[in-house]
Amino acid sequence: MDFYKIFLSAHKGFGYLELVLVALFIIALLAVMFGFSGKVNKFLKKTTLFTMIFFHVQFLVGICLLLIFSPGFKAALDSGTLMSDSYSRFQYVEHPFSMLIAAVLMTIINKKVKTNPTISLGIVFMGLIAAGLFAFAFPWMRVFGA
Repeated sequence: MDFYKIFLSAHKGFGYLELVLVALFIIALLAVMFGFSGKVNKFLKKTTLFTMIFFHVQFLVGICLLLIFSPGFKAALDSGTLMSDSYSRFQYVEHPFSMLIAAVLMTIINKKVKTNPTISLGIVFMGLIAAGLFAFAFPWMRVFGA
């Protein structure tokens, strides 16, 4: 088994785990937001931390997969079809940059959740934007089939 298949399997496996973690994060975020006190609880802190960690791991594996092992990226760059082909544009441009922005937002959210005793509306909006970017960039058809 070559490194490309190992990294691709890891990226796909972490993707499934990330789906569960993002769902738990959204549930915890909304539960704290709509709770009576709005105080940050341990469940929100832990789900934010683990979601952030796996966003970063997933991003690093994906960047290695894209820049080091991907034969399609090099072929799209050489042929000049990276931005003109919708599949290549999503796979090699929109997907990595959306995930990068989502990972950065999760890092900011994690820092704010750790330091603030209550949750603010800005944290909730950042969390929803990070989850929205993740949902946009997630390759649903490739993972679950058509």
